[in-house]
Amino acid sequence: MEGVVDVYMRDILTRIGGFDLCVSEFVRVSQHLYPASVFYTLCPELKQGGKTVAGVPVHVQIMGGEAHVMAENAAFAAELGAPGVDINFGCPAKTVNRHDAGATLLQWPERLHEIVSAVRRAVPENIPVSAKMRLGFSEKTLAMENAVAIAEAGACKLTIHARTKMEGYRPPAHWEYLRPIAERLDIPVVANGEVWTPEDYALCREASGCADVMIGRGVIARPSLGREIAASRSSSVMGNAFNWSQILGILAEYHDLIEGMANPPRQAGRLKQWIKLLARSYGEAGVLFTRIRRLEDPQDILAEVIATKERALDAA
Repeated sequence: MEGVVDVYMRDILTRIGGFDLCVSEFVRVSQHLYPASVFYTLCPELKQGGKTVAGVPVHVQIMGGEAHVMAENAAFAAELGAPGVDINFGCPAKTVNRHDAGATLLQWPERLHEIVSAVRRAVPENIPVSAKMRLGFSEKTLAMENAVAIAEAGACKLTIHARTKMEGYRPPAHWEYLRPIAERLDIPVVANGEVWTPEDYALCREASGCADVMIGRGVIARPSLGREIAASRSSSVMGNAFNWSQILGILAEYHDLIEGMANPPRQAGRLKQWIKLLARSYGEAGVLFTRIRRLEDPQDILAEVIATKERALDAA
């Protein structure tokens, strides 16, 4: 979720609640060991014990195709305080795949094994090493072989996005393909893909046989989703979906957080991006987006958000 689930989004979503673990945006490992500044930029939580403000651990995500360089960077991330290292074999982006990283590696199970083995050897035993993959590159025929290669290389957990690289994000997600993998492996398998509601979560668990689910785009579109899911598993957690007025309050809070970027064009871009993504769950967000899409000053966007909230409260 590069450029979406950054430190500010992780902060606000984990304070809303419902999450046991986060991963950072990926560190694109290529040919050399990165300085600490790169890791601190993508995972500022390293400076606060590897956790969000709400206390949720953030594992450093790395991505690349050269085993020894991946291992070097993973070891350095652990030195900087990463509570875990996650290896990305799932990114479908063309620019990533053209440079021997992400989902393109799913064509060669032996390379997955080599990379995970190298990272596992390089990272202290007390630091968990996990991986994420898709069901394949263009076909699903290597799904089991890839999963076994990752597990046998020493990963302690495997998250699987239930589509191939070529399927991208087109519905449906093939959750049923995860069940035989989860039954075969001795490590936890985490289901991922096309979970937008608590009902999707329940269906995903049933179809996949996986106890745990990783959520990405779903919680961006529905910020209360993690808390709603947690409520379905524990009566001690409040689990109602947020109304539109609450969402507007969260957007105002997000505006205040991203002032830390000290980059108004980026701040405006992130605000507009989130408002547009919220439209999947909140029709009002689509209307708001049409009003702010051409605004370039984050303060102007905030003013529109506040005015919209005031109108929503008056209407209520």
